[in-house]
Amino acid sequence: MNFKKIASALLVAGMATTAFAADGEFGLKGNVQTQATKMIADKDNNLSSFWIRANIGGQYKSENFDALVMLRIFAPQFGNKIKDGDGKTTSYDKILADLYWANYKWAYNDHAFNLKIGHWKTDWSQSTHFGTYIDKDLTARGLWMRDYSHNAIEFGWQTGYSNFSAMLATRDNKANTGYIRIEEDLKFDFPLEAKFAYRVNAIDPIQNTAYVTHRLATYLSFNPVEVLRFYGEYGYIFTQDDGNKENVSNFVAPEYKYLKSASYHPFYLGAEFAPYQDCFMSYLMSSLYVEWEHINDRASLTGGKKIDDWAWTVAWAKKVGKSKLQFSVYSGNEISDVGFAFRLTSTIK
Repeated sequence: MNFKKIASALLVAGMATTAFAADGEFGLKGNVQTQATKMIADKDNNLSSFWIRANIGGQYKSENFDALVMLRIFAPQFGNKIKDGDGKTTSYDKILADLYWANYKWAYNDHAFNLKIGHWKTDWSQSTHFGTYIDKDLTARGLWMRDYSHNAIEFGWQTGYSNFSAMLATRDNKANTGYIRIEEDLKFDFPLEAKFAYRVNAIDPIQNTAYVTHRLATYLSFNPVEVLRFYGEYGYIFTQDDGNKENVSNFVAPEYKYLKSASYHPFYLGAEFAPYQDCFMSYLMSSLYVEWEHINDRASLTGGKKIDDWAWTVAWAKKVGKSKLQFSVYSGNEISDVGFAFRLTSTIK
């Protein structure tokens, strides 16, 4: 790892704090995360996966402009591997530009507008393991965060209960592949939140031979009482069979290998129990989650791999000072496959 570069970046960030203080606020952000998973069926390893990483960066906030830059750092054991001319494999540190965006804001009467550009993430479902069907690969199982990265420019409009956004995003450095994404987030005075979104890879066919995949999703969250929340998400995904020739040089495969002319209807249902602060149960947990997911014909997405359409998880979370502990028990490829996961997030700023 090049510590000089990191030290220089932090020095510049510190100097920028003083420079920005006149018209806004700049602050350093960071945490250290440790995660381990273990599938009972994995008898060849002590752990099925394990990593320790650091997230560090800075955020600027003002009345009409926000910006964020975050780096994600992994040690050699969890980083990149390369082979030299002799076939020898060498591991080295991995530093990722995880987040970087600028957000311009302005207001008119009761309307707030923003224009955001950069690289950021959306954690759409708010589930512990499932969801984000509007963006994620259906074959990817989640673990605590169901976020998805976008390279995009986005227009936002907020008024009353409504928070609307329209995004134009690219998946390459020439904007030859990409998608349009539209989202409406409704937060009411009573304890109900509803989200609706549509995404289509409309940029792909402009310069390429490509199938078009339409994705729609809706998310609902309701608190009948303060300590109990019910939530869930439903998605509809369909890839048009346009009869394209797939052996041409500019062919772009359907997103996430969805089968042509096949439709998918993923959904999950969940419940969260969050005890009142300072009651007996609050010393044992901050939240307890139970979730069930169903994806029709899930095996077809994995090339016929033996996998159940249903999946489940039970998760526990507890905040202790500046740390957050998370533990979950969940199903693997089959309902009977049991796995365990643990994550510790220690916030340093």
